[in-house]
Amino acid sequence: MPKINPYSPPTADVEDRLLDAEHIDDLPVSEVWKKKFKAMRKAGGPGMKNLNSLSKAERKDLGSFNVVAFLFGPLYYMAKGMWRRGILLFAVCVAAVIVIDIALGLIGLENFGKALGYGVAGVFAVRANADYYKKMVLGDNGWW
Repeated sequence: MPKINPYSPPTADVEDRLLDAEHIDDLPVSEVWKKKFKAMRKAGGPGMKNLNSLSKAERKDLGSFNVVAFLFGPLYYMAKGMWRRGILLFAVCVAAVIVIDIALGLIGLENFGKALGYGVAGVFAVRANADYYKKMVLGDNGWW
């Protein structure tokens, strides 16, 4: 019977799946997404800890800005099956926009509040690829 240390940290299935390149090839996504997922896996997953180790071509494949998510935001998240993250991200962004808009109004810069919608769209555009990677490769389709 193997000895089990009750104080050792639990092992995570995520790390094993992160290193599994064949798993990405079996996903039901287009070749463009597979290329992005492989580049993201090489960069260290959604956190992209090893981004500096990628070549310029791999960074180009990674694509850190998703134009479709910029244009459609929460609708894009729902179409990709990430409705939980889309709802939560939208709610957090709306709350932040309201607070920032009130603060800008108090200091007399209410005209800048009109541009905050572009910031919300930018948040969706920057987060979309990493969130889709979490859903498809890591199997994490949670709220955050």
